[in-house]
Amino acid sequence: MENVGLAFALTLFAGLSTGIGGAIAFFAKKTSTKFLSVSLGFSAGVMIYVSMVEILKESMHTLQETSGDILGAWLVLIGFFSGILITVIIDKLVPAYENPHEIKMVESMDNDNTQPKSARPTKSLMRVGFMTALAIGIHNFPEGLATFMAAVSDPALGLSIAVAIAIHNIPEGIAVSVPVFYATGSKKKAFLYSFLSGLAEPAGALVGFLLLRSVMNDLMFGMVFSAVAGIMVFISFDELLPAAKEYGEHHLSIYGLIAGMAVMGISMIYL
Repeated sequence: MENVGLAFALTLFAGLSTGIGGAIAFFAKKTSTKFLSVSLGFSAGVMIYVSMVEILKESMHTLQETSGDILGAWLVLIGFFSGILITVIIDKLVPAYENPHEIKMVESMDNDNTQPKSARPTKSLMRVGFMTALAIGIHNFPEGLATFMAAVSDPALGLSIAVAIAIHNIPEGIAVSVPVFYATGSKKKAFLYSFLSGLAEPAGALVGFLLLRSVMNDLMFGMVFSAVAGIMVFISFDELLPAAKEYGEHHLSIYGLIAGMAVMGISMIYL
């Protein structure tokens, strides 16, 4: 497996971008809904396009070479929907009321500051913050594997996916920061929790690398790559686009989606 060091670096960058969301909550006075809506749509566009046009094509080529045209095509199909199934199971393990993708605004941090710290329900809010960080960690685990495997195969492709997932992680960092700040009144603690929640992505890459390196061959690579495509497509439709819409800028999220696909398509021609 080549490019392992670069793959880990890109995965670490993507994961720790939750800290960018924490920093936004630390410094910003108002949530830029238009920016986040376009950004999330753009991220979804990149991930959908690259999954359907590049990753599945690479998986199909590899698996048909190793297993024949018909069986190879079936293996791609099985791998793709297995990736979706894995992500669905992870979603089911996270309680709905602690959904890490629930929209939170930076403004609410300042609004809550009108209450004295003693009046804040500290324990319950800290639990929400902790559980949100944990839930994000669980969700980010397969994303780390996806980024890592893409970067191992093609560094340029891995960079595109890492940037898309980094954008996706920014509002998650805000989701962790807000309840922690509610509970503690400390923006530094809020930032730290959001930053650390992103460590699950490099952890996912590390676990994937340790589990797969001894058995990695063309057949396994093709199956993992098709599963990665399924993971990213599901994330885009289940998390990114609904989150973009919840920020109240539906058309902007679609414009971002199309822009993401266009940028990815152009970059694949020249890179």
